[in-house]
Amino acid sequence: MDYSFILKKAWEGYDASKTIRDIEDISAMVSTNHVFKITFDDDDIIIAKLSHFGKYEYFKEDHRIIHSLCNNLLYPFENVLSKSLLKNNRVYIYRHRQGKEDAWVVFYNPTRIAELMPRRLDEHHIIKLGQQIGKFHKACSRVKNVLPKSSKTLRTDIYALQKHLEKSEKQFGSALKAELLKYHCELFLRNRSKYNMKSFEIIPVFIDWNIGNFSVTKELELYSRWDYDWFRMSYRVLDFYFFSRVVSDIGDRTVFSYGINTLMEDRFILFLQEYHKVNPLTADEIRFLKEAYRFFILNYVIKDGKYFFNEQYAKKLQAEAFDTYLPSVDRDFDAEKIIEALKLN
Repeated sequence: MDYSFILKKAWEGYDASKTIRDIEDISAMVSTNHVFKITFDDDDIIIAKLSHFGKYEYFKEDHRIIHSLCNNLLYPFENVLSKSLLKNNRVYIYRHRQGKEDAWVVFYNPTRIAELMPRRLDEHHIIKLGQQIGKFHKACSRVKNVLPKSSKTLRTDIYALQKHLEKSEKQFGSALKAELLKYHCELFLRNRSKYNMKSFEIIPVFIDWNIGNFSVTKELELYSRWDYDWFRMSYRVLDFYFFSRVVSDIGDRTVFSYGINTLMEDRFILFLQEYHKVNPLTADEIRFLKEAYRFFILNYVIKDGKYFFNEQYAKKLQAEAFDTYLPSVDRDFDAEKIIEALKLN
């Protein structure tokens, strides 16, 4: 795809009176999505995100929900999220379709970045982060009733994977691998009924809380959050796996994996203890952490991995999913250890 051409056409549809001087690709190069810094002749700057992964309808839906969330979050989180540019009072999204090409573009105001947390957190960082995320989730919960409706659910995503498996087992490598995926899809759907899911709130969650996706103040208060690739309306526990990775003893790594072991670290339990003081958790939510992890592997690594991650990462992560991640779900996670630490018995 000619990204520059698509971005120029997208901007012409927004405001043809303003001329683009420079387009710089500032993507992290982990995913197939691209992020660009656009500078205009008058030195104004905006950020553009170009995506051709997933469905246009979901992309549009997600950004409209995020825009509503941006406007409705109250102090101290009213400026945490990047604001999309509007046209005619709606989030402006440009869709490019030419031959087999189908891509969509959204523009953002540049995000202000304060301090990035260290690659390996100290105990005081973990304590403060737990408290801040507890407060942020609470703020998101307060506005959930005024946000636009979302059509995505955990079940619809797992059903979509099951349909892929019915159509072609070969795309997943072998019949044996396909059977393993079918088993875990069925197990996920069956296990959901074990928990009191009706008591679980559905709030905005961003899931991918990599250490490079948010910034904090000098006092370690949440300052800004960007990168909305995996945003959805769902259960707050979907955010926790990535926080377990942020606070893990190994710290942030350039070459990364998605092992379940970080959920069992004492450092993550400390994070949850601090979160729980601010925004109390239930024992069933802790038990569901295992299923949230299973869903993450099935949906984001297996179902969408080859479309979302660049080829090198997709191959590595999917191979590890079959060899390590999925076999570890029911073997290596002990909810009762966390439940006891949080005194939820």
